[in-house]
Amino acid sequence: MPTINPVKGTHDVIADEADAYAFIESLFFSIAESYGYRHIVTPVIEHTEVFDRAAGEGSDVVRKEMYTFLDKGDRSITLRPEGTAGVMRSIVTNKLYATPDLPLKYYYCGTAYRYERPQLGRYREFRQLGVECVGENSVYLDAETIAFAYHFLEALGFESIKLKINTLGDKASREAYKTALRAYFADKIDGMCADCHERLRLNPLRILDCKVPEDHELAKMAPKIQDYLSPESKARYEKTVELLRRLDIAFEEDPSLVRGLDYYGEVVFEVHCISPEGKDYGAICGGGHYEGILSSFGGPSEIDVGVGFGMGVERIYSLMKEFGLTERLVSQTDVILMPLGDGAVDTAYFLADAIRGLGYSVEATYRSGKLGSFFKRAERKKAKLALIFGEDEIAKNTVQVKDLQAQQQEEVALAALTEYLRTKLGAAE
Repeated sequence: MPTINPVKGTHDVIADEADAYAFIESLFFSIAESYGYRHIVTPVIEHTEVFDRAAGEGSDVVRKEMYTFLDKGDRSITLRPEGTAGVMRSIVTNKLYATPDLPLKYYYCGTAYRYERPQLGRYREFRQLGVECVGENSVYLDAETIAFAYHFLEALGFESIKLKINTLGDKASREAYKTALRAYFADKIDGMCADCHERLRLNPLRILDCKVPEDHELAKMAPKIQDYLSPESKARYEKTVELLRRLDIAFEEDPSLVRGLDYYGEVVFEVHCISPEGKDYGAICGGGHYEGILSSFGGPSEIDVGVGFGMGVERIYSLMKEFGLTERLVSQTDVILMPLGDGAVDTAYFLADAIRGLGYSVEATYRSGKLGSFFKRAERKKAKLALIFGEDEIAKNTVQVKDLQAQQQEEVALAALTEYLRTKLGAAE
């Protein structure tokens, strides 16, 4: 029988990688809750119009990357390509906005799907972390959300990250800017890529994000949004910048930064990972301020503002691994049991159960073996303590305990083993 491989753009997450994912997500949840966010879980499938309404027809996600199909009732269903739209739909569906306690603050983590070219840390099936802060139009919340993303990546151990920010202005500012972009690209579009032809028609801001080298060079020469900002948007952006500076968060202003989804307005941002040699690995997090999503689902327009960000777990993990940040995340075994002789296997079975009952992780092999093979296994499992016992130890109700890090060994009575383990390993969580 031929081997069946995973679908292109997907992969199995196993052992050390799975442990690292769990650590990344757990840390994210903890920090999100320290900022006052609550957990939300939305379905992985939604009616296609959820993403059409939220992301906008001009976005590459909607035009090219969504996994969309007809179900058995001929309804158009889409696997979620990002988290924001589903959260907004849920807020309206469940009338979560009917509360005096605004803003609503939710964090999420779930699988998402995009049909794009797989590359380093980027898959067609991926896990996305994100937050949404909805219902209050505050520059302080904008800045706080950016700071959250930045500090989370710092907490993961990234020492060289670069925050890039820009403003897309309010609706009037964007409309004036789009008019200027259409005029600028009008006599250049014939020589540009097919995607840019479509972007010029639907949303010329998307052209600024084109990755085709020749088109990218043309985009660099395009008018800048700063020249079309309303006084209110200009003042808002300057306040955001001031708040970030006061938190000692370094940033770079990037007038070409527009993000990939049409719901953004006012401040947008990305966090890039930089190698010690100065290589930019690209964005590992992105987000910004948005308006108009809630009302597109029938929610109240008076609180239809928000700010949030998203990031891919696989992308973060791949770069942590690249920079040696995952070594501390590898799961360690607290205790490995080494029964010497067939008569010790029965003792190993019950001893393993008792130690697990104390809350410690145990690696147990229910067959007698040689010490050499046991110690090799202990090294592979990164065990902390080895419990060695044969007929002599069983007769005396003792075990030999070897500290595999200090390379010290001593005999411990079974009656004193619980207290010994707590002293050596600390209280189990």
